[in-house]
Amino acid sequence: MNPEQTSTAKPQGDRSSPENPWPVRTVARKIFDWINRLGDVWVEGQVTQLSARPGTATAFLTLRDPSVDMSMQLTAPVAMVRELQLSEGSRVVVHGKPNFFPNRGTLSLRVDEIRQVGIGELLARIERLRKLLGAEGLFDPRRKRKPPFLPNKIGLVTGRASAAERDVLTNAHARWPGARFRVITVAVQGALAVPQILTALSTLDRDPEVDVIVLARGGGSVEDLLPFSDEALCRAVAQCRTPVLSAIGHEPDTPLVDHVADVRCSTPTDAGKRVVPDVAEEGERIRQLRDRSRRALHGWVDRERKLLAALRTRPALADPHGPLDRRAEDVDRLRERARRAVRNRLDSETSGLIATTARLTTLGPAATLARGYAVVQLLTPDGVDGVLRSTSQAPAGTLLRVRVADGAVHAVVTPDGDGAEAHADGDGNAAQEGGGGAEPRT
Repeated sequence: MNPEQTSTAKPQGDRSSPENPWPVRTVARKIFDWINRLGDVWVEGQVTQLSARPGTATAFLTLRDPSVDMSMQLTAPVAMVRELQLSEGSRVVVHGKPNFFPNRGTLSLRVDEIRQVGIGELLARIERLRKLLGAEGLFDPRRKRKPPFLPNKIGLVTGRASAAERDVLTNAHARWPGARFRVITVAVQGALAVPQILTALSTLDRDPEVDVIVLARGGGSVEDLLPFSDEALCRAVAQCRTPVLSAIGHEPDTPLVDHVADVRCSTPTDAGKRVVPDVAEEGERIRQLRDRSRRALHGWVDRERKLLAALRTRPALADPHGPLDRRAEDVDRLRERARRAVRNRLDSETSGLIATTARLTTLGPAATLARGYAVVQLLTPDGVDGVLRSTSQAPAGTLLRVRVADGAVHAVVTPDGDGAEAHADGDGNAAQEGGGGAEPRT
């Protein structure tokens, strides 16, 4: 049916709106026009579903992108499909024209040529991808991480009930019986392999208990191992925060994921041996280290014992009290010398002090007064005003204070021919009166 014959009305304006919506036929026609402008295309993918019933001229296929969860419906002549002997899982390159069916609202690719992707072309594509990833640094040994010595839990991505799963688990538990696994089974070949492996890797990488991830698969042909050279899978392994061990196929098999993984194991059996340590080997290593520690400790104790014996034979340690006694005698002797020196110094200083005291006593005024001398002082109403040194200082009537050895007397100067008058002062000495000249006498 011609889509243009299904509608006689045309939308008003180039854009739809709530007030002016497009009918379904208009939308279908526009989609039909857009797809027709696409023209012929070449498409690569993997056949996942194939229906070629006898007696029909058209075969229906589903072509899937092996890297992502996307697919497309194809229609092709039955004779072409049977001639190429296509089967599910085949990698093909098809040529056709997209066709949109407005009545059903479906899209399919009408194929007029199908080419199978050969081994040589697959290897060439893998080699080109290897160079691309290598140029980006995904194979650089410096970015590879070392798996933990004894992981808490091991994530295993492998096929369901496969020999690879059995080899990894058996060898790991034989080496370390307490090893714990979280196993996620996926498709390891075909169109569903890459999406399922990507999901499993993401799940294990987010698990905080998983310390290392093992990606294991048994041997197979190049086509069987093709998912493990997929670009999306290689980039996902490179982006994992958890170290990844790759154990794909046998020793000669080297898919690209082996170069991206942190550790490449030749076989799943090798992965089971490398993911955990050997309990017997570790026990033997501990025993050897214990023996080495014991020998080292015994050697150290023997050396220290010999050193102590050598120290004990020295005179200082053979008779430890002797040096102390001698030092005590030296201290006593020095103390006695110091005591004698201090005593002699005190005696000498005492003798000198006594002599100095005697000299001061002899030279002092008290001794002079004791020999009969007297000191005559001038008296004023305010008190003593100096010593009388000349008769001119004492006219008649001058009050005097005469100091003798046992006290002092007061006197008054009289004119010549008159008697002298004396009386006791405040010291309690007796007062005397006598006649005589005006000159005071002591």
